[in-house]
Amino acid sequence: MDTFGLRIISSDGVFYEGRCRKLIIPAADGEMGILPNHENMVIAMAIGIGKLELTEGEWKDVAFGQGFAEVINNRVTLIVDTAEKPEDIDIRRAREQKEHAEERLRQKQSIQEYYHTQASLARAMNRLKLSQNRRWNL
Repeated sequence: MDTFGLRIISSDGVFYEGRCRKLIIPAADGEMGILPNHENMVIAMAIGIGKLELTEGEWKDVAFGQGFAEVINNRVTLIVDTAEKPEDIDIRRAREQKEHAEERLRQKQSIQEYYHTQASLARAMNRLKLSQNRRWNL
């Protein structure tokens, strides 16, 4: 089967660069699948879990922060706030962040603070969800 070039860039550097057979990313309106020779487009990404099929039947899960995906000429570039492998997630810290965000949501906040807190809660819950599924070893 064909492959496409994939580059995942997070705020702390290049997370992955190489070939990929299939990619499923969390989009703002649900999951989006990308295959080789996909139509050119730009996609807004939401906080969620993405899946990469690097070789036949070898799926890897990644916790993504917000960002966007660009598909051009059989190359995909993801630029995201965060990209984390399951084994890189500190479960204790993610639980603390979740509890802290839940406590802040119970307090009176400005609209901007509310949205920041809501995003923090979503990231923490995403990390905890992925940490239950440890499928990555590059």
